[in-house]
Amino acid sequence: GCLSTAAKENFQKKPIVLTFTPEKYNEGTATYFREYLREYMKTWTKENKKEDGSDYNIYSDGLKIYTTIDSRMQLYAEEAVKEHLKNLQEEFFLEAKQNKTAPFIRITQPEIDKVMNRSMRNTERWRILSEQGKDEDEIIKSFSIKTKMTVFTWDGDKEMEMTPLDSIRYYKHFLQPGMMAMEPQTGQVKVWVGGMDYRYFQYDHVGQGARQVGSTFKPFVYATAIEQLGMSPCDTIIDGPFMIRKGKHNVTEDWEPRNSDGKYRGIVTLKKALANSINTVSAKLIDKTGPDAVISLMRKLGVNSEIPSQPSIALGAVDITVKDMVAAYSTFANEGIYIKPQVIAKITDKNGNVIYEPKMESKDVLNKDIAFAVIKLLEGVTESGSGARLRGTGSGGYAYKRVTGYPYGFTNPIAGKTGTTQNQSDGWFVGMVPNLVTGVWVGNEDRSAHFRTLANGQGATMALPIWALFMKKCYADTNLNVSKEAFERPKNLSIKVDCAPEKRIIHDSIANDSTVVKPEEQNTDEFSI
Repeated sequence: GCLSTAAKENFQKKPIVLTFTPEKYNEGTATYFREYLREYMKTWTKENKKEDGSDYNIYSDGLKIYTTIDSRMQLYAEEAVKEHLKNLQEEFFLEAKQNKTAPFIRITQPEIDKVMNRSMRNTERWRILSEQGKDEDEIIKSFSIKTKMTVFTWDGDKEMEMTPLDSIRYYKHFLQPGMMAMEPQTGQVKVWVGGMDYRYFQYDHVGQGARQVGSTFKPFVYATAIEQLGMSPCDTIIDGPFMIRKGKHNVTEDWEPRNSDGKYRGIVTLKKALANSINTVSAKLIDKTGPDAVISLMRKLGVNSEIPSQPSIALGAVDITVKDMVAAYSTFANEGIYIKPQVIAKITDKNGNVIYEPKMESKDVLNKDIAFAVIKLLEGVTESGSGARLRGTGSGGYAYKRVTGYPYGFTNPIAGKTGTTQNQSDGWFVGMVPNLVTGVWVGNEDRSAHFRTLANGQGATMALPIWALFMKKCYADTNLNVSKEAFERPKNLSIKVDCAPEKRIIHDSIANDSTVVKPEEQNTDEFSI
């Protein structure tokens, strides 16, 4: 009844012109998440059968999969990654020009050859030529023949002439990102950025790749100390030379951790110690609790990766995925309750019937007071510590000139922690507001490729800006309702979290034990270095 017969016949005579172009699997938004979801659904179909007992076909059965990803947040996250890494990568290339072994630093030529040989054998080219029956010498020789190829750049795809071996080395220059955001009260994953361009880099740095976490591990050590030793953020400890002798806590030789800046601050509160990521304090705390107590906490927080029973884990000598780190941190924001990350909201069949709704998996890990105490510790990081540039304060700013947006000028409560691993191979930042926890990792594919300087390679420079740019975009979109409020304070809080301003700095020559000093026992005299 909408068209006349004449109009219908007129339209029927005209050719059909299709304007729809199907999106390729490796293009568009959330490409890494879509691949993760495809593998997730393969497992799901094995565990969830049709009524007749047969398997669902995720491609042809008309299933509708509703995910927890927020398309707006996902877009903002991908934009933030691009905005920051494009400039950071330029700095990396400039630094590499001064390095004859670029992008590798401080490794020998035989070690470089080993890395390149391993990478060559993992390529698609090697697989195809091998399946064609080519022998190894012939395949290796083909990697040294120049050919025209399209390569990734942050300014778009570019046609270049190079050997396949050169292209492998070219791509090893690139800083890779991993980023996930999750709602701590529900476990719903809102953002999943596993890399920067799935067409060229298929490895997922959120759920697939575990990397060394550095100082982002320290809050778990502090949480264990607060729980087991009855400490508070306002209790003080001496930052000074410290050693764990051979034989204690499975240490095979004397272990004497040092602070990254080579300085000692004397008596400090736990809040200041974490804000400044003081290594000696973390070592003293794990010496008191023991590594196994910290490992036990990590298992309760859903981290299943290998964690050695060594005190060095206090400084982050542990490989963990971005996904697991965000879930673990979310426990602090969720009043001590761990919730397993969820990526599926529901699945319906071709008729719209709901055939699957996941159940929230949660468990009590810490009491509310301890979780809130850790939040207050982490707020100190963004107020006056390694994350202070979020406030528009802190020393220095960026070490390079091509990045804009600093200072960021956030004024709302933010709990967070930066992390930097040995040789600047990994940069981390995990930032939390009451209803959104976001973790960011940045680093090269190979740990031997990295920035030379701590100024460029620290987590506050590599990862924190992505979090800041992302949150700026989220706050600008008021429909998202991302919180700017304070974290909820437990009623009748039993742990002291409101610390008096610190005035003392004690000379490091007397800072040689790990005795905890209660606030009321402190000398109020001022000291200077």
